[in-house]
Amino acid sequence: MRGLRTLGAGALAVALVSGVGWAAQASDGQAPVKAAAVVDGYQVVKLPNATVPNFQRRTVFCPQGKVAIGGGAEAQGQDAILVGSFPTDDGRGWIALGRQMRYSDVGISVYAICANR
Repeated sequence: MRGLRTLGAGALAVALVSGVGWAAQASDGQAPVKAAAVVDGYQVVKLPNATVPNFQRRTVFCPQGKVAIGGGAEAQGQDAILVGSFPTDDGRGWIALGRQMRYSDVGISVYAICANR
């Protein structure tokens, strides 16, 4: 079908977390439903900022029994660039890497949006 668009799990999770998801768009006059109420076992896990060599991967994992339904990262530093942000192959966490143009290291924070299996 022309014009039909789909959202991946990460985009859906971001929509739910930001309050833009379908649950928040209810037209019945009721208050929006929080993401934690919509997603069973919802939890955001953060790997705080740490300085690592350019292009070194940082990985955060969900707690036992949970999977990553989305995630994200932040590159910090002068001219810092987030090069990659993606789920682990087994779906239990989130990976990020970055770089800085004029320096050999970069600050990277990583977030995983987790839910029960």
